[in-house]
Amino acid sequence: MKRVLVFLVCISFLGTAGNNAVVAQLSGGGILSQDQIGNGLREALDHGIANQVSKLTAVDGFYKNDLVKILLPKELQKVDKTLRRIGLGSLADQGIMAMNRAAEDAVKTATPIFVDAVKGITFTDAKNILLGNENAATTYLKEKTNTSLYKEFNPVIKNSFAKVGADQIWSTLISKYNGMPFVKKVNPDLTDYVTQEALDGVFTMIAEEEKGIRKKSGLRNTELLKNVFSLQDKR
Repeated sequence: MKRVLVFLVCISFLGTAGNNAVVAQLSGGGILSQDQIGNGLREALDHGIANQVSKLTAVDGFYKNDLVKILLPKELQKVDKTLRRIGLGSLADQGIMAMNRAAEDAVKTATPIFVDAVKGITFTDAKNILLGNENAATTYLKEKTNTSLYKEFNPVIKNSFAKVGADQIWSTLISKYNGMPFVKKVNPDLTDYVTQEALDGVFTMIAEEEKGIRKKSGLRNTELLKNVFSLQDKR
């Protein structure tokens, strides 16, 4: 407890300290500077990006991942049920797969944007992340990158729909549904919907990695990660 109080007191005076001010003392007598803490948080985020975002870009990265699989939007769930009821379940399944394939394609553009955001972490950011909740780092990334990622994802998803045949699949699917008697016609903006779902999926997986590093010391596979997150453990 005493170490934690020393750590917090030191942090409160960082505004007047130099870039390499000592901010925490480890149980073994070593010290961490604000640069080391910042680098530790950057390393943790880099792990999240490398270990999780890259998985989403693989075939079935979204489609076979229950945490992030993109399902039909609410306004199309009735379309899905209706098509399955009349024996067109395979067409509905193709539509769902096409949405997930487009998301997998779009996420390939995410890494450079994340890398720039991670490089920009200040010590104040790092302090807030380290002392924050279990997804504080993910929240930081979301605030810094969400707008840029949307702009990158949206046109890629639109093009991906054409590349994987999703535009034709959905055109057929919606046409069949809208051609049925007594149904309310639908014309959803699937590009925007899949873009938002892809973004949610990316941040969900980064949050999973962050949670693991915070709670499972075995996932801290470098000395810097072990030292930085040992401070969090003893809060």
